[in-house]
Amino acid sequence: MRFFIDYLFCLWENASVTVQKENKMGVMPIKKLIVSMSVPMMISMLVQALYNVVDSIFVAQIHENALTAVTLAFPMQSLMIAFGSGVGVGINALLSRSLGQKNFKHVNDSANNGIFLTLLNYLLFFLIGIFFVDFFIKSQTSVEDIIEYGSTYLHIITGFSIGLFTQMTMERLLQSTGLTIYSMITQATGAIFNIIMDPILIFGLFGFPRLGVAGAAYATVMGQCIAGCIGIFFNLKYNREILFSLHDIFHPKVEMMKQIYKVAVPSILMMSIGSIMTYSMNRILILFSTTATAVFGVYFKLQSFFFMPVFGLNNGLIPVLAYNYGARKKERINEALKFALLLAITIMTCGTIIMNLIPEVLLGFFNASSEMLAIGVPALRIISLHFPIAAICIVLGSIFQAFAKSTYSLIISIARQLVVLIPVAWLLAQTGNVSNVWWCFLISEIISLIISSFFFRLLYRTMVEPL
Repeated sequence: MRFFIDYLFCLWENASVTVQKENKMGVMPIKKLIVSMSVPMMISMLVQALYNVVDSIFVAQIHENALTAVTLAFPMQSLMIAFGSGVGVGINALLSRSLGQKNFKHVNDSANNGIFLTLLNYLLFFLIGIFFVDFFIKSQTSVEDIIEYGSTYLHIITGFSIGLFTQMTMERLLQSTGLTIYSMITQATGAIFNIIMDPILIFGLFGFPRLGVAGAAYATVMGQCIAGCIGIFFNLKYNREILFSLHDIFHPKVEMMKQIYKVAVPSILMMSIGSIMTYSMNRILILFSTTATAVFGVYFKLQSFFFMPVFGLNNGLIPVLAYNYGARKKERINEALKFALLLAITIMTCGTIIMNLIPEVLLGFFNASSEMLAIGVPALRIISLHFPIAAICIVLGSIFQAFAKSTYSLIISIARQLVVLIPVAWLLAQTGNVSNVWWCFLISEIISLIISSFFFRLLYRTMVEPL
């Protein structure tokens, strides 16, 4: 153990021989670059999506109320991801742009100050887990066993969230310098470990205690901690374009943190709006039945199979756009956007087709009752109609993040989810037919496309054309 610690310390102090040559993001052919940057992350995101689905499949075997409880806990998990990913986006955009400008001091400062902000994220949610979790679950339901399941699950998830935040930051650092293959290995390893441990801890296999919903939570945080440790190792060992410094991490620079948060805060707010949306939808749907809420949770797990690869594509696209903006290479920006749009629309169209052809099969994986099938089949068919439109909006949003215009994404997200989706869902719920509620997703995505197109034209005219 002492040898391993000393080895990591040596890596930490010596792991960054700054390479002054041109990064591949400025010279590799765009299609090959997008594929090499995005495919590893798309694969790791697919593994992550598989974990999300498998996790819920096992939880559903306990009881439908256990599945509902995990659904009610999801907005809090989304909020944690929002904070972790938002800081990651800020690090990613600033670091990749600095690489394109050959400003290696800013590269190092971006990484080290970003790690400090990651530790602050963990402290925040550790305190939320202690003082706020019970109230959060009780605000959505009064069913006692759902409250017990949900509170138990969230106490564990928040208390050990250091793994989640570390994993997300380490992956972003790898992505920012083009080392996406290591990001894929990091995320995939954590997710696979999670999938393996889920049934063992939930059902008490191989001599382990039967922990139920708590077992699902422990499997999740164990996988995240393992992924976080692997991410640290890969950055220290292979990320030669960043100089990591314990001194700089624990002596953060206010100005650098401001620059990270300039991009991160709009992204955090934008993704936090998703938490508000799922929380509000849970409260609307549970008035119909706990089964309707469970269906909503199942949908969110299933849609991740199609959204996660597109988000992986987006994560690979952002550093490419940021780097080539810093290097003032307009043609490469244009080609990257066109190719990414084609890939994203293709993926999401496949999702729409699959959810319309075999909704019964998909719901069957979750031990669906006849009531769940009656609600879930039309739900999957209706909601999935917005997938291709969402693909366009996600890709257009990548350039807002890459060019430090996350405020645009924030405005779009507020309009789509708070101004349109939730009010429309509430109005449609007044019809008394839960199937009508699902149309709010298509309506809100059309509005999102209109606003996204407006901001994209504005940004392109003012920032890309002058290049």
